[in-house]
Amino acid sequence: MALINFIVYEILNEPAVLVGLMTFLGLALMRKPVSKVISGTLKSILGFVILGAGANVLVGSLNNLGPMIQDAFNIQGVIPTNEAIVALAQQTFGSETAMIMGFGFIANLIIARLTPLKYIFLTGHHIFFMAALLSAVLGTAGITGAPLIIVGAVILGFVMVLFPALAEPFMKKITGGSDVALGHFGTTGYVAAGLVGKVVGDPEDSTEDIEVPQSLSFLKESVLSTTLTMIIIFFVVSLIAGRDIYSEYSGGKSIFMFSLMQGITFAAGVNIILTGVRMIIGEIVPAFQGIGEKLVPDAKPALDCPITFTYAPNAVIIGFLFSFLGGLVSMFLLGPLGLALIIPGMVPHFFTGATAGVFGNATGGKKGAMLGAFVNGVLISFLPALLLPVLGSLGFANTTFGDADFGVVGIIIGYIAKLFA
Repeated sequence: MALINFIVYEILNEPAVLVGLMTFLGLALMRKPVSKVISGTLKSILGFVILGAGANVLVGSLNNLGPMIQDAFNIQGVIPTNEAIVALAQQTFGSETAMIMGFGFIANLIIARLTPLKYIFLTGHHIFFMAALLSAVLGTAGITGAPLIIVGAVILGFVMVLFPALAEPFMKKITGGSDVALGHFGTTGYVAAGLVGKVVGDPEDSTEDIEVPQSLSFLKESVLSTTLTMIIIFFVVSLIAGRDIYSEYSGGKSIFMFSLMQGITFAAGVNIILTGVRMIIGEIVPAFQGIGEKLVPDAKPALDCPITFTYAPNAVIIGFLFSFLGGLVSMFLLGPLGLALIIPGMVPHFFTGATAGVFGNATGGKKGAMLGAFVNGVLISFLPALLLPVLGSLGFANTTFGDADFGVVGIIIGYIAKLFA
């Protein structure tokens, strides 16, 4: 049991190490020189650490903006936060989650080996989150012991190849055919955004071709346009919130300096993420040739959603803003429909909204990025509300799972499990 806990909690739950191990295995199977194996492994791990550092910088900025909006408008409700609901689930289903996660990863490899779905899901924290969801939903339905672990692991292994496969047609448009897949459980929202883009827009009218006056030509650099956009957002929200509220988050800074530094911090986080993504892709894609030749023919690494950001940086910020708008609109519709009030969380709306923007842009250009991300925002508002009833006692915890696939899988599995429990 100690070995299983080490593998699950120390390795599988650490994306950087998991990706490093896969890179090491692939390069070793290709019989690359020792120096190349070591450098490739370390660079892939370093890339993930850089990506994580950028995410932390960005989240730190969003964690000021989100609560400030709630305080300004006195909004109370359920805030979807994967980390919070998983921490609560571990108090009851800790060992079940660990077992489902470990055996689920093995199931992923077996399914990828035996079926045409050749995806190896490497976003470790999302594997952990989905394992926690499955243990909670199946446990709430009355399934316990070995059946819970076996059923949960098989379902986990299956969704780890299913969702990358659903995203694959859109990923080919985004990357131009790159040997990398999307491994992130927000795929339902991304596919919806891609489909919306097909209907409403033109992929030739890309967000990356936005024209600006010569005097503002510096805004063609995505990092600068992102900086300016976020400075304006922080400034407007701070004005609406008033001195008493924004001063709680500003650390004594004036409204101008607070908005300036938060906007710059947000953009810096995005830029750091993009640097890490480039490093990861540069190392892991060649390494997977070895895994494909020896273990899983034609295997593709399925990686976290920021891998899409480098392909359409303008769509990233557009997607975030319109996904958040979709969340705000949904918030005012949930109550009249008799559902729990879901408050838009800045972090899920950034990461899933940004990715939805990239997907929508790939199929529908600017209109696709805007409306596709808006639909994603609606989905990650309504799905968490519909998920709450199947979470049992966790449904009263004032938080829930945020990304779209958790809602889809949880709702479907929850109601099916109750039929057979």
